[in-house]
Amino acid sequence: MALTRFGFIVTGSQLDTRVVMRSATFEMIAIGVSSPEQGPAAALELAREGVQLVELCGGFAPRHVARVIEALGPAIPVGVVAYGPEAIEALHELFAP
Repeated sequence: MALTRFGFIVTGSQLDTRVVMRSATFEMIAIGVSSPEQGPAAALELAREGVQLVELCGGFAPRHVARVIEALGPAIPVGVVAYGPEAIEALHELFAP
């Protein structure tokens, strides 16, 4: 089976948005949430809409990723955007209080 419907969840301050990008053969639904704790509910929403794969932005800590995986079960793969060690300093600057 080909991938035709993909879901992406991004977290950011005060995000509460949804964007759909589509072609004749592919659709990506991106949902913005204001905190990673909203990830499981957003993932379940995507599952109800028939996504075959969910990817989470790098703002999801491992514990949040685990909750999304638990919510979806084994039928829908969950991936996470990751950064290499070369990005650690720049990331720290972006997210430092």
